[in-house]
Amino acid sequence: MPDEGRAAAGMSPGDIPRLVQAGDPRVSPSGHTVAFTVTMPDVEANCYRSRIWVVPADGTGHPAPFTIGEGRQSLPRWSPDGGSLAFVSTADDQSSRLCVAPLTAGWEESVICVWPDVVTDLAWSPDGDALAFVARDPEPERYGTPEARPKAKDMPARRITKLFSRRDNEGWIADRPARIFVVAADGSSPPRCLTPGPFEASGLAWSPDGTRIAFASGRHDSWDLDRAQDLHVVEVAGGKLTCLTETAAAYGKPAWSPDGRRLAYLRNPTPLDGPRHVQVGVLDVESRRSRDLTVALDRNCSPNPPVRGPIWDRDDVLFLVEDGGNVHLYRAGAGGAPALEIGGDRCLDGWDKAGGTLVFVASDPTHLPELYAVHPDGEQRLTDFSTPFAAQLELVAPEPFTATAPDGTEVQCWAMPPAGRTPGRPVPVLLNIHGGPFTQYGNRFFDEFQVQAGAGFGVLYCNPRGSSGSTEARGRSIRWPECAADPGSGWGGVDYDDVLACVDEACRRFAWIDPERMGVMGGSYGGYLTSWIIGHTDRFAAACSERACNNLLTLEQHSDIATTFRTNVGASHLEDPAAYLRQSPITYVEQMTTPLLILHSEEDLRCPIDQAEELFVSLRLLGRTPEFVRFPGESHELSRSGAPGHRVARAEIILDWFTRRLDPRHTGRAASDAGRAADA
Repeated sequence: MPDEGRAAAGMSPGDIPRLVQAGDPRVSPSGHTVAFTVTMPDVEANCYRSRIWVVPADGTGHPAPFTIGEGRQSLPRWSPDGGSLAFVSTADDQSSRLCVAPLTAGWEESVICVWPDVVTDLAWSPDGDALAFVARDPEPERYGTPEARPKAKDMPARRITKLFSRRDNEGWIADRPARIFVVAADGSSPPRCLTPGPFEASGLAWSPDGTRIAFASGRHDSWDLDRAQDLHVVEVAGGKLTCLTETAAAYGKPAWSPDGRRLAYLRNPTPLDGPRHVQVGVLDVESRRSRDLTVALDRNCSPNPPVRGPIWDRDDVLFLVEDGGNVHLYRAGAGGAPALEIGGDRCLDGWDKAGGTLVFVASDPTHLPELYAVHPDGEQRLTDFSTPFAAQLELVAPEPFTATAPDGTEVQCWAMPPAGRTPGRPVPVLLNIHGGPFTQYGNRFFDEFQVQAGAGFGVLYCNPRGSSGSTEARGRSIRWPECAADPGSGWGGVDYDDVLACVDEACRRFAWIDPERMGVMGGSYGGYLTSWIIGHTDRFAAACSERACNNLLTLEQHSDIATTFRTNVGASHLEDPAAYLRQSPITYVEQMTTPLLILHSEEDLRCPIDQAEELFVSLRLLGRTPEFVRFPGESHELSRSGAPGHRVARAEIILDWFTRRLDPRHTGRAASDAGRAADA
């Protein structure tokens, strides 16, 4: 840990298991009660537990657990009469139980059905007689049952005919597609599949009359090549399936209007020409005419990952929008322009409205996700997980600032001094780069920044070009020069300029920054840009490249989303392999002299571990001294949802690395020059 004379205790890696998050709020039909999830790490079991909680919407009572027991409870859904809650309880082996419990005192849950795989969505029929759910449907001859899972060597061979046969953090999906099922709410009959075939289904929505279910799915033969996803409706009684859209865009998360005549939706207009702002629109079911409502906003209307699609409030549609590091709630009517409903310097992570009551979950840089209700006289916070957590810690609030890139472009940036910093004493600083690239840093609680500040490091971060949260043109500015539409600089172009502009401006602006003791780090695309940076400048004294894309040519063949990167390049890797290699950090490995820590998960399917292995082997052959840390059993999501023990260990490894490399006795330009001389 840097010895900077710190006077207060900030967050440490050991505090990660104390993080508590509220999520997925649902308001009872009367508007009087809110059900929501509370998720926290279980240190002893090295996993996560989630429970359903309830709280009066008017704030007159305290929030309290509604469910107990083992596993992870999720997807709280109110019955139409408001007397019961349905939910899903998922075991450690990923099998799921669909449960219904009344709200009366002394309740006892009823298990409606047991499913052998993960359930991802749940909804009551309007009459309360049935439940529909989306779940993975594993081939029984391959996967067996929860009671008798076969060993991999005993499974039959897998036959693959389409792209996207696996998914990071989920494993094989080609032989366990997500389908929609309907089951009697009293459990009197087994689940019945409404969407057979080898296709993924998502976005479950009952029609108001209960006769149809709308959903999104690519069900045409070339879905894996054109990436189109249509809106469909299926008749609950007869199973007749009807496609409502043109099989060109990628639709998602439909929601029926109260009169049953329209569907609100999310839409990516050009899935093979990214990135694009996801739009919110409305489709007339009978005429099949549609209209996007949000084009004039010029903002992305589906934060990644999407927490919820649009919902109806009478004749208006409510939806989320990314804007300038925030995630806000907007409202759009049939004929009017979209208007801000809930704003502020914060990020919403879920919301709902029923019975006249609007609730939402939001966090900011110093507050965990908390549940709020909107009343006529203002907002009221219904939960308080942040105060106990912060009572023993100094959580650091970021200071926003603006940097200017060499071409005059303004860059949104933030800086956080260390917790308990002694004034007048420069400190080592870590520049963090987000993944994506079409995502954004912003005003939400981020444990990694607080842990870095708690260890005595200053923290810098920004939203370079290529990020979301701003105009679509800005998001598309790092498309490859080969693109026929909107050609840009390619990755490692103006985004590289922007993050270095952030560093330059921060060094001018903040006296507490020691410019000789700066590190750079990032994961996924952030790992890519970290690797790219150290191949193009020796500005930083140390770097950490995590779950990175280092060779885009091989990544386009090995990733679970292989062939997706062509949407930014403008050509496939078969048509123009040189374009992929030109923008790949591995091409510039001989220029990489900055001390480098490489972190990667062994089960990462998004950026497979060969991306790290190639970089490590190349650097070692050049006589460099990289350190390579591999996490077994973890996916691309290690830093966000990996096992609590691995998340703590990861944070400790990163802090140890930068403490050793940014110690004033071992860094500075002289040490950097000596390292390059040794490499030579």
